[in-house]
Amino acid sequence: MKILVFYASYGGGHLNAAKSIKNCIIDNYKDKNIDIELIDCMKYVNKTIEKVTTTAYKEMAKKMPWAWGRIYSDSQRGPLAHISSRSNKIMAIKLLRLLREKKPDLIISTHPFGSQMCSYLKRKKKITAKIATIMTDFAPHDQWLVGNDFTDYYFVAHDKMKQYLISKEIPESKIHVTGIPISNRFLTTYDKNQILKQYHLSANKQTVLFFGGGEFGLGKTRTAQIFDAFVQLDKNIQIIAIAGRNKKMKTAFEEIVSEHHKNDTVKILEFTNQVPELMAISDLVVTKPGGLTTSESLASHLPMVIINPIPGQEEENAEFLESKGIGIWIKKSDNAHEIIEKLLSNPKKLESMKENTTILARPNSTYNICKILLG
Repeated sequence: MKILVFYASYGGGHLNAAKSIKNCIIDNYKDKNIDIELIDCMKYVNKTIEKVTTTAYKEMAKKMPWAWGRIYSDSQRGPLAHISSRSNKIMAIKLLRLLREKKPDLIISTHPFGSQMCSYLKRKKKITAKIATIMTDFAPHDQWLVGNDFTDYYFVAHDKMKQYLISKEIPESKIHVTGIPISNRFLTTYDKNQILKQYHLSANKQTVLFFGGGEFGLGKTRTAQIFDAFVQLDKNIQIIAIAGRNKKMKTAFEEIVSEHHKNDTVKILEFTNQVPELMAISDLVVTKPGGLTTSESLASHLPMVIINPIPGQEEENAEFLESKGIGIWIKKSDNAHEIIEKLLSNPKKLESMKENTTILARPNSTYNICKILLG
């Protein structure tokens, strides 16, 4: 059986979801003689367009998030939606060459562009493969639904998304509420004391995991302000701050820690592949509400403080998480220090937020998707 998993490089979540699916199939379906391959569908179709559009997305999300929010909204309806669909039809012709060469039995897509191109080719009877779309956000967007008559499976994060798809006349039999694919490392039970010892942290303090780097270094000034509010707190807390590959953010964090003489209780990390382990020892996560990070936080049963959502899907994610009593969104006009102080002074509130994560947590999402597709 030949399986192609399509993703696109607009944010890291699409690729990570695709990797999780591939790893799950390799680990659990050795007896089925499956050949599985990950492909950046946009890069294959046109490297120049892919480079220009991904760079534009990153720059716009970083420097003009309001503009990205407008594009996100307009791409759901109106002229931009039609332009997007037409351009995908043109690019689908090139993708057909790959599909004829690979002859997949199943195409799994973690980005709407892949689903759109493949459903167009299926409608034109150019391919016969089953098409599975994995929606990697907590809010639906109609770009995912283009060509839905020729898509065989939709995998969504929660029941509200399922109801939205049904309202768009997509048959319920196609829709599966599985959650967004995450690494099976989030199913591991870790020795918390060992991890705390590894990072020279105390077992007697609350641990705050602070994601500050962000893929595009979003909102550096505001992130630094919120980080400063956490560092200043006269509470029994310790902080793990992940600056990622953002050197400016790392420097800003270091300056704040030095200023408040908190080197003993704040650990600043660059890029790390130990997110499951760090979430396992944490009591609270501070992050942008991307689909993947949110899914990982939910699987780890962590209350969320939400910062710097990109207008569009991430703001919708933030609103949804607040409505479910799982996250608190610190907006630009909010007094961050006041909100954080109030939250960390209220253990009942934190415990309630933690309990609410069980409503949406789907730690077995990846395995369940693979089981539905492959039996």
